[in-house]
Amino acid sequence: MPDHVTRLHFGGDYNPEQWPRDVWVEDMALMRRAGVDTVTIGVFSWALLEPREGEYDAAWLDDVVGMLDEAEVGFFLATPTASPPPWFTRAHPDALPVRPDGTRLTHGSRDTYAISAPAYRQAARRVARFLAERYGDHPRLRGWHVHNEYGTLDHGPHAEAAFRSWLRRRYGTLAALNDAWCTAFWSQHYGDWADITPPRATQYLANPAQVVDFRRFSSDEMLAAFLEQKAEIRAAGSAAPVTTNFMLPTWNHLDQWAWREHLDLVSVDHYLDTTGPDGEAHVAYGADLTRSWAGGPWLLMEQSASGIRVGDRQAFKDPDRMIRNSLGYVARGSQGALFFQWRASLGGAETWHSALVPHAGADSRVFDGAVRLGALLDRIGEVAAPPADGPVVEADAAVLWDANGWWSLETSHLPHDGLDYASEVRATHRALWRAGVAVDFVPPGGDVSRHRVLFVPSHMAMDAGTAAWLARYVESGGHLVVGRFTGVADEHQRVVPGGYPGVLRDLLGVRVEELRPLGDGETLALSDGSVVEQWTERVHLAGAEPVATYAEGDLAGGPAVTRRAVGSGSVTYLSTRLVQRSLDRFVASLLAEHGVAAAVPAAVGTGVEAVRRRAASGSYLFLLHHGDRAVRVKGPGLDLVEDARTDDGIVLEPGQVAVVREDEAAAAWSVTPL
Repeated sequence: MPDHVTRLHFGGDYNPEQWPRDVWVEDMALMRRAGVDTVTIGVFSWALLEPREGEYDAAWLDDVVGMLDEAEVGFFLATPTASPPPWFTRAHPDALPVRPDGTRLTHGSRDTYAISAPAYRQAARRVARFLAERYGDHPRLRGWHVHNEYGTLDHGPHAEAAFRSWLRRRYGTLAALNDAWCTAFWSQHYGDWADITPPRATQYLANPAQVVDFRRFSSDEMLAAFLEQKAEIRAAGSAAPVTTNFMLPTWNHLDQWAWREHLDLVSVDHYLDTTGPDGEAHVAYGADLTRSWAGGPWLLMEQSASGIRVGDRQAFKDPDRMIRNSLGYVARGSQGALFFQWRASLGGAETWHSALVPHAGADSRVFDGAVRLGALLDRIGEVAAPPADGPVVEADAAVLWDANGWWSLETSHLPHDGLDYASEVRATHRALWRAGVAVDFVPPGGDVSRHRVLFVPSHMAMDAGTAAWLARYVESGGHLVVGRFTGVADEHQRVVPGGYPGVLRDLLGVRVEELRPLGDGETLALSDGSVVEQWTERVHLAGAEPVATYAEGDLAGGPAVTRRAVGSGSVTYLSTRLVQRSLDRFVASLLAEHGVAAAVPAAVGTGVEAVRRRAASGSYLFLLHHGDRAVRVKGPGLDLVEDARTDDGIVLEPGQVAVVREDEAAAAWSVTPL
């Protein structure tokens, strides 16, 4: 079994090239002290590894690898292709990315590459092959970290040529493309492939179908670049697992479902975006999503040790929170907790990015927290080996997640430009997290046979195959929940006529005549006491029954939430946006109705997050106390953190954690505030 699924890794990005060698010696001692077993090296080292085109100097990296080997620290070796060196951009200025407005970017930051440029792709393959031949069979090599956070979009001439080729493969003929893109509008009809460009800055509004197709192309083009590097690694004889670190910020440029089959290990970089209690829900969201992409164990490749970037400030993350967050990822399938970075940089663009060894050095609360985390991960290491069969986390609830849905809502001039895919999906996941239930994300057409409830918070443009898949799910006994403005268009962003929600109209048993977005700050009440915002619709029933109606405004008395029985299942439609507290109540009620229970029902509302992870050696209950009041937790098992039986109860103070090897899976637990 590969090493990355049999142990919990601890460490992070290590950039020794930023430091003199005497610091390297100190680093090895501190890593041993903290229990670090894994680092990532070489992420931004292209300029040092290849100081001149075709000339390599890896002597310094040999020394680093040797020191790590002596310290018994494994490593992921990165291909440094996210940051081409200055000589490369001087020699190949055409390989710099171009923005939609035509501005060609210059060297001076990271990610200054045009993904379709032949010179860039050749240089990337070359440096990957060099590294693989030199280090591919090293016994400390945990795996290959190809590139870093793929996501740079290019609108330049190389992308233009590659985009046309992609479109030819997708559509075959210009007639098919013109039909899909509705080019009869605004005289955009194409008579020659040479006339088609990436969506660049234009006088008014870009063609939405062109915009979304370009995003699909860009994901495919980056995947092709990744696969070229992977092929060089394999051709050099290295059998180590290959990954690339996905990123999960407020933007998304990849179709992760299409990438996952090409990754030996799915990994992600995840950073909190709030200092408030919603940060823990964000941890769960990122972890559930990555585990779902992976279909099992995955790896947190980066997180922040002590910082949370919020707006214009770098807020401090307390060590206890860092530990709880790390265990939140592990509870949901991560094979460890890695960070960016090991030692805080003294200069450069990310000088103030936090690290396990901060500017204050090892004599600090931050490093003490790292030592505590390393010891804790060692104590709970038995959770790492996955179960012989079945999922790492069992979930009865699922959420549809699709990059195409994200990209569709990023097209301009929608009925409400405040529509945001990530916000809608996170709101639904947040409600599920607050209800204490485990959550899977699924792709269109994915296996949902074990999920009692499936949520589609937002999916404006939907193909017929996805609509049919949802219908089969309901007919076979599932309960589907569909959010507003879903299915109104096909996969080419073309509206399905005859009334919204288009391809889902018959399944939902409703016909929406009017879309009626609300003004900023405007809210309305529903008949069940719920409060809604942003969006309303004039809904006509066509087989569905009303669950709640609008209680005020022009739509007073009209259906707002509907339900229809279909086959052995049912489908609920939300024609409006419930504010979070109303959504929480709605989701909790729906889960109870369909028998979806929290991992530990008694923990809900106490501030204790309870997550159950399955492993080869049994079932493990993670208890993470985010609240402000001590609780007593009681149930049959052994807490690995304190090596204490839990049968008579253990006390969790605010901020504390427990990881319990359960005597029996899904045993009854009590959580009592003190």
